[in-house]
Amino acid sequence: MRRTVFNEDHEAFRETIRAFIEAEVVPVYDEWFAAGQAPRDFYYKLGELGIFGISVPEEFGGAGMDTHKFEAVLYEETARAGVQFGGSGVHVLLALPYLKMLATDEQKKRYLPKFVTGEEMWAIAMTEPGTGSDLAGMKTTAKLSEDGSHYVLNGAKTFITGGVHADKVIVCARTAAPTAEDRRHGISLFAVDTKSEGYSVGRKLDKLGLKTSDTAELAFVDVKVPVEDLLGEENKGFHYLGHNLASERWGIAFGAYAQAKAAVRFAKQYVQERTVFGKPVAHFQNTKFELAACQAEVDAAEAVADRATEALDAGELTPAEAASAKLFCTEVAHRVIDRCLQLHGGYGYMNEYPIARLYADNRVNRIYGGTSEIMKTIIAKDMGL
Repeated sequence: MRRTVFNEDHEAFRETIRAFIEAEVVPVYDEWFAAGQAPRDFYYKLGELGIFGISVPEEFGGAGMDTHKFEAVLYEETARAGVQFGGSGVHVLLALPYLKMLATDEQKKRYLPKFVTGEEMWAIAMTEPGTGSDLAGMKTTAKLSEDGSHYVLNGAKTFITGGVHADKVIVCARTAAPTAEDRRHGISLFAVDTKSEGYSVGRKLDKLGLKTSDTAELAFVDVKVPVEDLLGEENKGFHYLGHNLASERWGIAFGAYAQAKAAVRFAKQYVQERTVFGKPVAHFQNTKFELAACQAEVDAAEAVADRATEALDAGELTPAEAASAKLFCTEVAHRVIDRCLQLHGGYGYMNEYPIARLYADNRVNRIYGGTSEIMKTIIAKDMGL
């Protein structure tokens, strides 16, 4: 069936991104992989390309396009090439929605121009050691100073994607104690400058996959955060966090579908070139059946991902629909990538082959943004169960 989600502008953008990846990323990607992160100056290149400003209002240096379809093209093209753009995904997919939703006009004037150029890279710090998905259990605190000019931030965060290179971090912290009726009460969001005294980056975490995405531990010891850097209203942070979950889960769903599609491409190319018993692996019936089954699953995931994209752009993607899309696409990607790796044989286990890296990169999709089990809980609740 013909896809209708993208138009000529999106396809022109695709050509630009594909050429950029071939010229600027593929030749050096092995170096990034070995280093465990993309170099900081790469983000300036993304800024120059206009990637960070697609949905930023024109008055702040962006293109002002209210759509996620260009992000969708990025997911497809990076997956197709078997690369990642470091930790930049968090900058746009996670941090930007909070800035657009919560920042005052004065804050936007300070934050967004440098956001667009890549001069200031953003991350978001929610998860803490020992709390995992239980955000209401966070211990990091932000106490207002006696003169009311700043908050004093103390605590620690972990699994912070983009945390090594970040210049600004949206930090979730407690400004009030939870109540007996609502343990989620009392959380606030702050835009924290990483150059602040008392702010420190701990270990750069050694992950199974997403090797070029810098992920870190953060610590705050009496960090002074000006009251002008409070995002939104005090104590309403948990509500804000829930507001953007649909777009976050859409991103994971679409990215997983794109990875599954890329896996079929890698496997098809490999089995056509690899010869065993005097024949290309593609000539064997099992190979044909396996890839055909994978293609059918990818087709279904594409339809789900595209439908979710249209709903998100229309402002109609519900939490349950986002959960359903994430659950389906990530589980499909898990099955498809595993089967495509199997078709590579022993070479599929070697990191020099993109299918091996894809296998490791994909695994976290069923964990972050809410585990598959949490997605099932959300869907079941929506069903009235």
